[in-house]
Amino acid sequence: MTITVFKLMNRIRFALSFLGLVCALWLVGTVGSVAMASGPAGYPSRPLTLVCPFAAGGSADIMARLLAQKLSEALNVPVVVENRAGAGGMVGASFVAKAKPDGHTLLLVTGAYPAAAALSTAPTFDPIKDMAMVSLVTAYPFIINVPANSAFKSFPDLVAHAKKNPGSLNYATSGVGSISHLSAELMNAMAGIETVHIPTKGGSTALSETLAGRVDFLFEAPTLSLPFIKSGKLRALASTGRESYKPMPELASVTEVLPGYEVYSFIALGVTGGTPDPVVKYLNSELRKIVGQADVVRRLVELGGEPQSNSPDEMNRYVATELRKWRQVIESRKIERQ
Repeated sequence: MTITVFKLMNRIRFALSFLGLVCALWLVGTVGSVAMASGPAGYPSRPLTLVCPFAAGGSADIMARLLAQKLSEALNVPVVVENRAGAGGMVGASFVAKAKPDGHTLLLVTGAYPAAAALSTAPTFDPIKDMAMVSLVTAYPFIINVPANSAFKSFPDLVAHAKKNPGSLNYATSGVGSISHLSAELMNAMAGIETVHIPTKGGSTALSETLAGRVDFLFEAPTLSLPFIKSGKLRALASTGRESYKPMPELASVTEVLPGYEVYSFIALGVTGGTPDPVVKYLNSELRKIVGQADVVRRLVELGGEPQSNSPDEMNRYVATELRKWRQVIESRKIERQ
């Protein structure tokens, strides 16, 4: 009887030891998985800074804060938005281009990035080599708007009037070399018309001037113009996209009158050039997940864009293509470079 009890106790001890070993191995595996989830080589190792190259309160700032919140949740570190406005976005971009290439300083890249880079005569960094694109987040066309009381009911009406009356129509933008400015000049070149550019101090000033009826037309992002279109304070004539604009499928496209015309603005994420590929790929992977989240999709659509993502290489090529396009427009329209 004693021997039997002794054997039984030994078996219990063995079973408990084996169970402890299994638990220990499971714990090591779990910890390893968590470590792997934190990114390559322990990245990120500290809070991230997301530089918004425009002032607080604008459409770019809204997007920056949305992405900062989602990235913070995904990477499990604080992501702080830092507004560094100026020079059409180049002040903020230059700051990121010169940061330590470790993936801890991010840039909110917008459609203004290649436009402003194309206009610069003395850039402080190379817009292709010194900035590594992570992924696209959303893209949207501009909408050509006129005041609600405008005589123009369609885009062909506006073009026909401009052809008969060169220099009689004007348009407002956030400044020389802005993407809305270059978009209008591309329209002028392709339509064979001349309209007068009225640069403003930026922000929503161009929109306010159009709403007040002091300018004839406006190229504006849906983020700002859609509420006024829906309320009847602006009349939308056309979108600048290649395809029908999904939130307004009834809206005509500029390309119907000017074949080949195509302008999209976008929101993307970039990091300092030279950031290790594993870090860029990790950010790309996490950003793709974020763009696919139902609440993010809903918010991007509300802001007038279409949720999109791509690879770092695809985004780098896209920015390079846009840069070449705007340089050609600047040269052909003899726009003074800054």
